[in-house]
Amino acid sequence: MTNAEHNLDARTDWESRISRRSDADRHSEPPILPPPGGLRVEAGQGHVTLRWQPVEGAVGYLVHRAEGAAGPFAPVDHQGGDVLAVPGTWYVDTTGEPGRAYHYAVASVPEVTVTGELGEAVPGASIVPRDGEEPLVTMTVDTAASGTALHRPWQPMIGSERLSQLRCADLSGGRPIGEELLGALRRVSEEIGVESVRAHAIFHDDLGVYREVDGEPVYDFDGVDQVYDAVLAIGLRPVVEIGFMPRDLAADPERTVFEYRGVISPPKDWQRWGDLVRALVQHLVDRYGLQEVRGWDFEVWNEANLEVFWSSTRKEWLRLYDVTAFAVKDVDPGLQVGGPSSAAAGWVDELLDHVAHSGAPLDFVSTHTYGSPPLDLRPTLARFGREDARILWTEWGVTPTHFNPVNDGAAAGMFLLDGMRSSAGRLDALSYWVASDHFEELGRPPRLLHGGFGLITVGGVAKARYHALWLLSRLGDTELPVTADGDGADGLVRSWASRRADGSLAVLVWNHTLDHTKAEGGTGLGRRVRLVLGEPAGEVTLTRLDRAHGDVATLAERLGVGDWPTEEQWHRLRASDALTVEPAPARLDANGRLIVELVLPQPGAVLVEVNA
Repeated sequence: MTNAEHNLDARTDWESRISRRSDADRHSEPPILPPPGGLRVEAGQGHVTLRWQPVEGAVGYLVHRAEGAAGPFAPVDHQGGDVLAVPGTWYVDTTGEPGRAYHYAVASVPEVTVTGELGEAVPGASIVPRDGEEPLVTMTVDTAASGTALHRPWQPMIGSERLSQLRCADLSGGRPIGEELLGALRRVSEEIGVESVRAHAIFHDDLGVYREVDGEPVYDFDGVDQVYDAVLAIGLRPVVEIGFMPRDLAADPERTVFEYRGVISPPKDWQRWGDLVRALVQHLVDRYGLQEVRGWDFEVWNEANLEVFWSSTRKEWLRLYDVTAFAVKDVDPGLQVGGPSSAAAGWVDELLDHVAHSGAPLDFVSTHTYGSPPLDLRPTLARFGREDARILWTEWGVTPTHFNPVNDGAAAGMFLLDGMRSSAGRLDALSYWVASDHFEELGRPPRLLHGGFGLITVGGVAKARYHALWLLSRLGDTELPVTADGDGADGLVRSWASRRADGSLAVLVWNHTLDHTKAEGGTGLGRRVRLVLGEPAGEVTLTRLDRAHGDVATLAERLGVGDWPTEEQWHRLRASDALTVEPAPARLDANGRLIVELVLPQPGAVLVEVNA
């Protein structure tokens, strides 16, 4: 079989199994929640904004729409491809026909697989866009406020291709895989301040951790040392995702996932699995020191609630969790372990219910979703009396689909801003999946812009999502309140305002819809923004991120890049790798307040900075 045939076979296998759940039986019942009250539909040009009251115990809400009050109602599908429910008490719908009347209803979501009954249906229609008219949104920042601590959910963690690829000397698109993967991880560490990296397959056989000789286990952690040494040297800590299964230890070694054939089988010998975990953790403590490793997270497996990642039952995986978690704690009770590391926010209730009976340790709950802001798991932890557990979203992104064009453009950057803003203060880490397009779960990149998950392309050029993280990293430590009004305020157009320690201001404003059909813009969705910034201070600058600024996909299209750039095209792409800071069009109003007027396309973001 050729490499291309092998990659196609891996992709076909993935696509055939990715939507099949390992075990959907329920062991504990989530609460029955009422629908949210107070639903109102606000008409805007090109969109409607829905707002409703919160429901105690809800992790999210699912918006439905129908042609009339009698239905039938169906969830509004913004094409995220995963969980459509949203965590907040508002939603912007741009998927409807402009000017057409619909009825909307909202249901509470107590657990990701359960949707409550619909609330009262409310009619609404968007305003038909008018040519050349961009409605005004006014945002007033309270620059005199004492403010609150600004939470940075992007900072604790980033995702990566399996770390064994740091040792890979092969080329992809003519570029060195291991060298560029390390460079991408170094960049997110140094420029954005990310603190740790999570990756699959530390027990994959390409690192040679485990084999059996004459029927007896033999450990070799040299490969693990090499990749973890490299990660630590660039200022990151590893998140130790414990999996997949070493072939010699697998009950069924032919059950695999991905092009690199990670084994998804339970162990043939549970004692030997526990011994292996214990030996790895003890080795890490011996090599790097107990205080260092106490700052790492040990996560049990990856997405076992999907058949493509776990060939057995939930009962067997819960046994795997217990054996693994106890083995980690056997080395030191202060080490951090958790899970279920699940797809689509699944199995969280099941794991919390299980450990309450098994007594297995759990320091954090980890899960994944794509296409919408992360759900709010705090009510779930409270329901099981585990408010002490941290919440780690160890995978998150604009789409779960490999090779999806939405990954490459500006809209994905706005999605990232929305999700981070939504998550601030209610979870401990939101890890974007992944840092680099040197990523080969379903085969190596066939071209420069192939819809890859990476924040940075093969060849090391930042995509819009990377720039979005960079803009977030420019925010100060103190969050300031913002009052907004106008068509699209606090919905289509959002903000995050801050003050830095030196007194300077950094205010981020963006225009975004979850609707993938508007990823390249939408008629009537552009806005003018008037930013009111209080008393004038020093120099005012702005940094833009939109399809004309910082979007490598738009630039590559303009340059006529084929599968891979020419040398001249590489030069042009790299020259645009950083965002440009420019003077802002600022003025004083009649009250002496500093005013910055902006035109904000959709998708688009602007960072406004005011020196002290």
